[in-house]
Amino acid sequence: MKNKLNVEIPGNLEGLGKLLPYKGAFERIRNLSAEDLRTVPVKVRAVMPGTSKLTDSIEKAVERSGLKNGGTISFHHHIRNGDFLLMKVMPILEKMGFRDLVLFPSSLANPHQGVWEYVKKGVVKQIHTSGLRGDLGKFVSRGGMEIPVVVRSHGGRARAIKTGQNRIDVAFIGAPACDREGNINGITGPSACGSLGYAMVDAMYADFVIAVTDNLVDFPLSPVSIPQYQVDTVTLIDKLGNPDKIGSGSTRLSTNPIDHLIAENAARLILNSEYFKEGMSFQAGAGGASLAVAKYLSDHMTEKKITGGFTIGGISSYMVELLKRGIFKRMYDVQSFDKGVVNSFHENSEHVEINADFYANPFNSGAVINNLDVVVLAAYEIDTDFNVNVLVDSHGYAQGASGGHSDTAACAKLTIVVAPTYRARLPMIVERVSTVITPGETVDAFVSERGIAINPANKVLADSLKNSKLPLIDIRDMKKETEKITGKPDPLEFTDKICGLIEYRDGTIIDTIKQIVEK
Repeated sequence: MKNKLNVEIPGNLEGLGKLLPYKGAFERIRNLSAEDLRTVPVKVRAVMPGTSKLTDSIEKAVERSGLKNGGTISFHHHIRNGDFLLMKVMPILEKMGFRDLVLFPSSLANPHQGVWEYVKKGVVKQIHTSGLRGDLGKFVSRGGMEIPVVVRSHGGRARAIKTGQNRIDVAFIGAPACDREGNINGITGPSACGSLGYAMVDAMYADFVIAVTDNLVDFPLSPVSIPQYQVDTVTLIDKLGNPDKIGSGSTRLSTNPIDHLIAENAARLILNSEYFKEGMSFQAGAGGASLAVAKYLSDHMTEKKITGGFTIGGISSYMVELLKRGIFKRMYDVQSFDKGVVNSFHENSEHVEINADFYANPFNSGAVINNLDVVVLAAYEIDTDFNVNVLVDSHGYAQGASGGHSDTAACAKLTIVVAPTYRARLPMIVERVSTVITPGETVDAFVSERGIAINPANKVLADSLKNSKLPLIDIRDMKKETEKITGKPDPLEFTDKICGLIEYRDGTIIDTIKQIVEK
């Protein structure tokens, strides 16, 4: 069957069951049945007073969990590029003889590249994730998985957990601070990472929760992000991760002059929109250019004496500065993008930790992004229909993440995608992106160093800017101008083998990752 984007989608796949084709950004949500909206019950837990939750090793904790072959295990990626836990647990599970496990992390980052070895050994049979990078991404793109990887947005993952589409047997929660009863926070201790927004959903719905910590503190811990009644056992290890590596070049304010030209154009677009007003809400993606937009926007807000209502999402130190300066009144943090964010939780009560369900789940009574005015997002590539790819690189390998890209694009009143027109002499504007993560119907504008392309589908926005002095340009003309510099690269070749499924936030399949033909 074909979905709305004319992508061929199999009706069923072994190990994944029945698949639903994407029919539009809000089509399924408009037509949900009562059964669709029913959430899974949380497993009842009961312990006798005086029972110790402490176990002296991960092996003992796993034994206590009752994990079986084929079970689903989850991890969070809040320590990002500094995470040690997942790759400490995998060899232990192999040694214990586990086979055919379903790996269900909130995302997989650079430290997790070695997961492919456990696929080859049969320890892991399926992967459900938001991101794929490094050798693991290449392994998947080369057809290494028997069952295709499922890639979800952060909101889509919360939906899948809450509705029971993915049931977690055992959640391994990396706990930067934890007491003997399992109270957890992410803002104290040597591996402090800030918000635990993704882990909070796992802890709530998993059948068994193992808190793994390198910082066992006296009971009772305060403050608490994940409470003790959601945790079954506590294990102490030497080191959870390196918080200095939480941030990366993509989560810092760019110093590239091209990025700043793009950011200036994007800020001018916001300034000329109806959403530049008192109480506006705003989110910037993780890319350096996206964060640069926040700088120029905040300068305009200061000049015009405009105070924003809230900012949201993955939070960087730069966004924390905007909160400190009073540019925005409140900050909702589902994931902290660098170590410097941690202190803000201690200092500012308006810096609020939220879980991924609250953040972006489309199947609840109102995710906070439903109130988002403006979002600025990065892209690997964008096509002339404004579809965006943030997962598969220009060489055809999965080397990125879905993240909250499609979630925020769907819900924001003004969605702006920013990117240079070319990188390393490869054009970023294409006729059709290799893998659609965010559908063009949810994107309002593309901003590059060459100007601003408004999606003609948003006629109201296009008409409102006709008499502005903005550098408006048709996206097809922008593509032609770019190709005069870069030329037209040879198209990538793919086989018919499906290596991955891109599940849209509502649970439908929007695209696939096909096996790359290497030359």
